[in-house]
Amino acid sequence: MTYTTAAVAGVVAAVLIDVFVIRGRVVLGRVFWATYPIIFGFQLLSNGILTGRGVVLYNPSDILGLRLVYAPVEDLLFGFALIVVTLSLWVRLSAASPPGPDPSGPPAPPP
Repeated sequence: MTYTTAAVAGVVAAVLIDVFVIRGRVVLGRVFWATYPIIFGFQLLSNGILTGRGVVLYNPSDILGLRLVYAPVEDLLFGFALIVVTLSLWVRLSAASPPGPDPSGPPAPPP
């Protein structure tokens, strides 16, 4: 399996997990798409440093060869998948956890 195939499979799996398994539906919201460019910018910066300086190397036969700021597009796809699954889990787990005490209210009596 090439890196390209794995990256595309990762994106498909992340979106399916988000929408149908975890049901966080992060990718369906405007907030995600409005803030993703911020994440994308930092991803380009870190990938550009790592691949531009040769810290991370790729077998040319395993990638498409398209690069953005030194980073192969496959890295950007993997980063997208990672962010989607992480945020989806966060949304799901935060919805399942009970709310904490109201910090603006009176302190709770001792047990």
